[in-house]
Amino acid sequence: MTYAKLASLRRTPQNQPIPGTVRNSAGGHAVAVGDWTRLDRFLVLGSEGGSYYASPRALTVESAAAVQRCLAADGERAVAAIVGVSEGGRAPKQDPAIFALALAAASPDLATRRAALRALPQVCRTGTHLFQFAGVVEAMRGWGRGLRRAVGTWYCATPVEALAFQAVKYRSRQGWTHRDLLRLAHPETEEPARRALFDWICRGRVAEALPGIVHAFTKVQAEGVDGPVAAALIRSHGLPWEALPTGLMRSRAVNEALIERMPAGALVRQLGRLTAAGTLAPFSEGSEHVRAVLSDRERLLKARLHPMALLLALKTYASGYGQRGQLAWEPVAAIVEALNAAFYTAFRAVEPTGKRLVLALDVSGSMGGSHVAGSWLTAREAAAAMALVTAATEERWQILGFTAEDGRSGSGGTALTPLAIGPSMRLDQAVEATANLPFGATDCSLPMRWALARGVEADAFVVYTDSETWAGPVHPVQALREYRERTGIPAKLVVVGLVSNGFSIADPGDPGMLDVVGFDTAAPAVIADFIRT
Repeated sequence: MTYAKLASLRRTPQNQPIPGTVRNSAGGHAVAVGDWTRLDRFLVLGSEGGSYYASPRALTVESAAAVQRCLAADGERAVAAIVGVSEGGRAPKQDPAIFALALAAASPDLATRRAALRALPQVCRTGTHLFQFAGVVEAMRGWGRGLRRAVGTWYCATPVEALAFQAVKYRSRQGWTHRDLLRLAHPETEEPARRALFDWICRGRVAEALPGIVHAFTKVQAEGVDGPVAAALIRSHGLPWEALPTGLMRSRAVNEALIERMPAGALVRQLGRLTAAGTLAPFSEGSEHVRAVLSDRERLLKARLHPMALLLALKTYASGYGQRGQLAWEPVAAIVEALNAAFYTAFRAVEPTGKRLVLALDVSGSMGGSHVAGSWLTAREAAAAMALVTAATEERWQILGFTAEDGRSGSGGTALTPLAIGPSMRLDQAVEATANLPFGATDCSLPMRWALARGVEADAFVVYTDSETWAGPVHPVQALREYRERTGIPAKLVVVGLVSNGFSIADPGDPGMLDVVGFDTAAPAVIADFIRT
């Protein structure tokens, strides 16, 4: 009996290892995810925010090493994964995909380098993406012929009108300009309009053959241009707001013209400024236009407007003030509600499973100290938002939070508390409610133990966590197996990872357990498909 207590294979404390686990950053033991999972996590979640236990630099170095191992194992598969996440709009930011593509472009394997450079226009779709790629790739390799040719192809293959738009919208970013890249790449063209555009970018020469948007740009930049004239140029040539002098941005006529053709992503980012300028107000035409854009599913998906961008916009806009600077506004209620609805719309369509689901949110200190994709959104807040996507689809669910046992944060013990949140609440309010919960030690075995102790019959447990688990008398995989044995229910476990680290509490050898990347736009559908089958 003494030996069984000291080395049980059925109930092992989480601060002790079991077969298949490694020591995690919190001092507990969890399953090490493979490099391909780590690649997916990095592409979607990034690492620039670090985690509670790992600095941004340490997490990025670890992630980069995993990306390089994937490139070495199967470069073309890795590049395809990078392209898939980028083109599918699955990630909140392009930065990780651009960084990974630059790593691929610097690979010692020729086939991998060629695959990466062929994928350049698929991942770097805008001028700012291209500038970012140039900065990263230059830090890793020289400007050889292949790289110059790929950049030159980007400038020659992009339709000339679209390229002119990029030239006036993204004039400089990341310490790079189009002039810098054209002088490195030396692209050649026989098209008069493209040749004139290259000449204007490099030498500032204005020729008749230039695309109309460039002529409009030179006019709007001239001294003395007023709001009505600028508004007319915006409407006739589609000038973006980045092409305008700062002084014109205070003009109501200019802002009204911009709203009419502003891309969905730019519109969401500019809501506060437009409201402060008086362009968006209750019952105004501008507000009705914003509502129409945010309710247009096809437009949101085509714009690759990520749900996290909408969540951040909702939090910021509803607060009435910007995260930087002194800008303040009075939120328009209809726009707040439209942002709330658009968050759910931006995920892929999900068919309800009809199953009984227990959704458990890790609200520990480590989740509050980790940020998603370099944003100011914490992993704890992201967990609440992701859980509400599933709750909004399903009929039978219970949302629980890992909280302090005695109601005092950091006191040590952990309990599970049913949370009075759900899709009937506005998203930003539900997220804020979870941010104020008292947190304790992380014990991800609790959902299964909680259900077993109360006789709760669940078909699946969905745990939203950073997998930095260390407390508790039993490992989560052991708790799930005990739940299955004692209830006779072949319950499943889905782990939604919200930090780009190398750990999971799901056993990859168990077909009833699944690890998914949080805030991947495909995640809710993947979770539902797994639970349903």
